[in-house]
Amino acid sequence: MLHDIPQENILFLDIETAPQYRTYDEIPEDARKLWDHKVASLHKSGRTSELPAEFYRSAGIYAEFGKIICISVGYLKGHEFRLKSFYGDDERKLLQDFSDLLAKHFNRAEHLLCAHNGKEFDFPFIARRMLILGLRIPKILNTAGRKPWEVQHLDTMELWKFGDYKSYTTLNLLASVLGVPTPKDDIDGSMVYHVYYEEKNLERIVTYCQKDVLTVAQIFLRMKGEPLIAPEAVILPAKQLA
Repeated sequence: MLHDIPQENILFLDIETAPQYRTYDEIPEDARKLWDHKVASLHKSGRTSELPAEFYRSAGIYAEFGKIICISVGYLKGHEFRLKSFYGDDERKLLQDFSDLLAKHFNRAEHLLCAHNGKEFDFPFIARRMLILGLRIPKILNTAGRKPWEVQHLDTMELWKFGDYKSYTTLNLLASVLGVPTPKDDIDGSMVYHVYYEEKNLERIVTYCQKDVLTVAQIFLRMKGEPLIAPEAVILPAKQLA
């Protein structure tokens, strides 16, 4: 039960992703053929009607064709909620830095990761990108061969379903119905490609990602019947306070 989980044992997180290349024409030939095949399969399943070049802006949702540009994390310490982000164009470095954080501070059996739709997206995406880049997958993310009750993951979308697996509820909608301040006051996920590749404004994406992490934590607290985190209790790294 949620009430039995110590809040300080949870690392809340969110990731932002983008296509590996700015445009379809920049994809190496072999990878482009594989992308074309991927889009053809999506056509057959009715998931898109766009041509491969047009649909490439959505490549960031696939670990085989996308990359992580930001991982934001947050954890509760007393009455404070502390945020930190790993971001940049060097995906390998940000993933290694994130892995180092897990190894140092979230490496015990009682520790948990929590994200919205994390079990379907964030957690496997991080693990896949680590594997692709030749990084060792931290135990807390490596679910291979583990029984369901051994997996150290929480998912606010799954918790909201109460066993109903037919529906998808966005973070913004869930925040709204639970009375949690919305994080979508600037950009949303559909704008990340433009902000990253066209505006080249990664800091804006980091801020958006951090707001999502805070919202996930607020939703989790709301589900537990606990008080929400006060704005003045949110602590950013010193270099981000400005």
